Amino acid sequence: MKSVAVVLTVVCGLGVAGGQQVKDRKASVLDVAERRAEMKSTDDTLLKAAKRGLGSCLSLDPVAPPEGRMTIPHHYLNGSSGPINPAEKQATTVYAAFEKRITAGMNQYVATGSQQESACALAQMDAWAKAGALLDYDRDESSQAWYQVEWTVSAAGVTDSVLVTDATLDADRQKRVTEWLVNAARKDIAHERPKDTANNHHYWRALAATSVGVAAGDDMLFQFGVETYKEAIGELDANGAFPKEMARHENATHYQGFALQPLVVIAQFAARQGVDLYGYSANGRTLRDAIVFFGRAVDDPTLVKQYTTDEQKAEFGAGDFSDFAFYVAHFGTGGLPASIVKGLQRPTVETRIGGSTTVLAGK
Repeated sequence: MKSVAVVLTVVCGLGVAGGQQVKDRKASVLDVAERRAEMKSTDDTLLKAAKRGLGSCLSLDPVAPPEGRMTIPHHYLNGSSGPINPAEKQATTVYAAFEKRITAGMNQYVATGSQQESACALAQMDAWAKAGALLDYDRDESSQAWYQVEWTVSAAGVTDSVLVTDATLDADRQKRVTEWLVNAARKDIAHERPKDTANNHHYWRALAATSVGVAAGDDMLFQFGVETYKEAIGELDANGAFPKEMARHENATHYQGFALQPLVVIAQFAARQGVDLYGYSANGRTLRDAIVFFGRAVDDPTLVKQYTTDEQKAEFGAGDFSDFAFYVAHFGTGGLPASIVKGLQRPTVETRIGGSTTVLAGK
């Protein structure tokens, strides 16, 4: 625990005292009862389509926790761009299946009120908690394992933050899962070092910390997320771009969007705790500037030429716009680039930020 406190002090420039606090452990990213009532009575074709397209924890096979020490091959065959390593995808299949199953159960609970689905999601997480999954790794041995932890803990953290609202769930199981996630989130950020380059991975670890911190009432984790968010906004250049993501060659636009996913959801968690990060400004720029730049770059890839001469990958799916469902629920689509408006005209799903964001937030 002491090492985490040191990381928080060095990386964020502060300790726990005087920082942001979790005011409501059951706030999550949405008001579950209110959202369920909306889903039940809606005539909106998008919401109805999203509800029909939901997966089911009960219909998916249980995902056994991985055995042994986490070691995952690098995502890219060489460096931080270029051809993708097929061995990495094979090694991470189990984590993707876990994320898919738990978020499916949570999404069904939100949309339909099924306590069988919420119990299924919690049981799946409890199996991994009992096995001590996501805890046995080292960043120096396998940096990709470290990255995988931040993503899977984010998915589980968002899921757990919703499940804590279901009073019918087994209390001992819920306690065990939440404590496991606290340990996983704390270890995840404890691996950070003062000289690390803050980029999208730092933001994803912050989402893991924020989501788990809210569900657990852990002020240290929640504060880590808030301060990391502020650091991220401070990184934006005059165009609203993240310079470190613009250095990712042919993937620059994609990484701008990838960095935004955890940040938007952190802002949503914070808003539910009475902390306005959506409006937070650093150097005259806010989250909206980063969102607008991403959308404009999708619409016009030449905007990225000032950062890299590499031709940008131009394929974007529903997951690339999933986080914006939360933003648009607050602020609407006025003034947003056409690509974002269009991207939200179909159900959006990304397990790392909670599964169906249309169900969780979409208007």
